[in-house]
Amino acid sequence: MSKRRKKKESSEVNLGFQIAPMVDVVFVIMLFFMVMAGAVQVENTHNTKLPGTLDTKTETVMPDEIAIRIEDDGQVFLNDEPLDTPTNKLLPELAKNLIDIHNLSKASNSDVMVTIYANELARYERVINVLDALTRAQIGNVTFQAVAPE
Repeated sequence: MSKRRKKKESSEVNLGFQIAPMVDVVFVIMLFFMVMAGAVQVENTHNTKLPGTLDTKTETVMPDEIAIRIEDDGQVFLNDEPLDTPTNKLLPELAKNLIDIHNLSKASNSDVMVTIYANELARYERVINVLDALTRAQIGNVTFQAVAPE
């Protein structure tokens, strides 16, 4: 009979609804959301103007583009036209043509843009000779290109 009573007592024991574990779970969830709310990044807006067409009353002047190519043997080409000899260090023909181009661009109120294409085995001295000719023509807008023009 004592065994029955113990069984009865254990089955009669009602633990009820436990609130403490539920509060712990809610607290952990709330803590998680509070931590994650601080990590949210606010997106900033950037005012960007996309390219499009614009009606203008004046004509836009584009710069004149000139290509100077320096070959391995020292031959200099101005827009695929050979000038001077490969041994001439002063490059008088190139300088004269560049001065004429500079004067024409000044008269037409436009800029001259020169791109120098030097072959891989071209001597640095020859590149300096071309830069000297550009200086004599007072042309300062010069860029270098690694790949030869097509």
